[in-house]
Amino acid sequence: MSLRSIPRPRIVRVRGRSMEPTLHDGDLLLVLWGRLVRPGAVAVVRLPPDTTGTPRPLSIKRVTGADPDAPDRWWIDSDNLREGVTSFDVGSLGPDDVLAVALARVWPRPGRVTTRHTP
Repeated sequence: MSLRSIPRPRIVRVRGRSMEPTLHDGDLLLVLWGRLVRPGAVAVVRLPPDTTGTPRPLSIKRVTGADPDAPDRWWIDSDNLREGVTSFDVGSLGPDDVLAVALARVWPRPGRVTTRHTP
């Protein structure tokens, strides 16, 4: 096993309202960079560029499961139905675009980040 394959802990800050009510703008999360993702997990993802080709910032999204048309890709969603970019907007993401899995909120309300059961 190489050092690159060992998951690495990091702290990330949530920006925006797409993950409300689970997460809020400004929350700090403990994430494991390089950890394998499971359906229902909250993850740090790399979204494709917008329609003008402008890169998007890294995002926090719910991984809802494998893409039914491409099982090696992940379908992502936001927890807030009124906000955020989802796979309905950008399509499914490749495994290299799911960068880290959230384990816990460390500030301001420490606690575990919930994993939702998805079919």
